[in-house]
Amino acid sequence: QVQLVESGGGLVQPGGSLRLSCAASGSILSIIPMGWYRQAPGKQRTLVATMAGGSTNYADSVKGRFAISRDIGKNTLLLQMNTLKPEDTAVYYCNFRDLRTRTDYWGQGTQVTVSS
Repeated sequence: QVQLVESGGGLVQPGGSLRLSCAASGSILSIIPMGWYRQAPGKQRTLVATMAGGSTNYADSVKGRFAISRDIGKNTLLLQMNTLKPEDTAVYYCNFRDLRTRTDYWGQGTQVTVSS
């Protein structure tokens, strides 16, 4: 089993920054980080940023403001969020995939609220 623990969410004013972390533990030998998604109230979960094969991909709404990265030694996926806007308010989820079993794992979600 794989456990994903997210941290770093919170309340921030417009224009502020947050850094989300997602730490993987357990049976992690064959897992890779896939990306970050978010779900606003009453809306579907949508892609924020993904990484694969050394390349990254971002939703148009966050390009130039968010940056996805990983700390391989700590089995951690990161999302640096700058110049936050009220429309970035959502629950953010990290996603890892087990390449051997093709199972997707999700973090518990961390609330990001951008408000003055």
